[in-house]
Amino acid sequence: MHATVVGGGIGGLAAAAGLHRVGWTVTVLEKAPAFGDVGAGISLWPNALHSLDELGVDLGDRLAVQTDGGFRDRRGRRITRFDGAEFARRHGRPLGAIHRRDLIAALRAAVPAESLRTGQEVTEVREDGLVRVDSEELRADLVVAADGIHSWARHALFPHHPEPVYSGSTAYRGVAHLPGTGLSTSFDRGTEVGVLPLTGGDVYWWISSVTAPDTGRAGLRQAFENWHDPIPALLAATPPEAVLHHDLHHLDTPLPTYTRGRIALLGDAAHAMPPFLGQGGCQAIEDAVVLAHAVSTEDSVEAALESYDRQRRPRSQRVVRESVRMGRLGPQLTNPVATALRTAVLKRLPAKATARVGAGITGWTPPRLPRPVPPRKP
Repeated sequence: MHATVVGGGIGGLAAAAGLHRVGWTVTVLEKAPAFGDVGAGISLWPNALHSLDELGVDLGDRLAVQTDGGFRDRRGRRITRFDGAEFARRHGRPLGAIHRRDLIAALRAAVPAESLRTGQEVTEVREDGLVRVDSEELRADLVVAADGIHSWARHALFPHHPEPVYSGSTAYRGVAHLPGTGLSTSFDRGTEVGVLPLTGGDVYWWISSVTAPDTGRAGLRQAFENWHDPIPALLAATPPEAVLHHDLHHLDTPLPTYTRGRIALLGDAAHAMPPFLGQGGCQAIEDAVVLAHAVSTEDSVEAALESYDRQRRPRSQRVVRESVRMGRLGPQLTNPVATALRTAVLKRLPAKATARVGAGITGWTPPRLPRPVPPRKP
């Protein structure tokens, strides 16, 4: 059986790794001239780490385990503490963080090199499994459309479905080298600043704001100079040209199905969400392991896609709704009375209780995939 995967990001490569692991031949078509490291860092929650284990993806020593942290206000006063040890005990895996380029590299390593094709402009996707790249036609038993939030494939399959909408915030992201920095999330009215240590002394930071500074990347340092350490130091250590800036969008109107014919939508193409739960990439990885399990256990591609849609659509669309709600209650909250009430509630939250928050999302466990049989020694 052969699958064509449109898109070589986290979701597309995870799908390719899973399909390869269960014995399928895969071809990954990436539009860019190379599988790059676009992006900064990414948080990997236990649901994603368990799924990567099933997919046979080895992160090695590139994963940074988050052991302690918590919420703070802009002056650095602690609001509540995150108990990393209790979190890992409850979930069987910790909260982790990794540079996106390292995650992409680990996913690529789980896919045969001959399966990866770059510079591929897809011009047609048909429900019978045909994919056209320029004048070349590729036919497959399954097509996985993992071409991102502004998915060309989704628009072709659902031309009248509403496009992603603005979530209400804009975001800045970057990576700085500042050894010894710990995990933290800091709030002010309408603004969130997250700090997530990576390996090797690097630190991933992000800012989301409903009233973003109009000075652009170069003005960030001045705009946040009165926030607590290490936020000013992280911004000072990041060259302005290395800062990523984009508005946050999500697919507000749920799709009626993630499949059409022999095509499966996956990741942001199916359920783009705002980043306020850190689940965008995690949900794409979940999609991949469920799809691989479905094609390895069902009697036909049609039955497998029906199973994939039945399992993934309710859960992932729930995570989209929860992400939107978390944004409105957290970094997008601007009312001073409501902000003070939120802070008061969080201050009363015991550290061990933070390990239980969101367990219905982060505590998800993937289905077991067939293990490849090692070749016999001569």
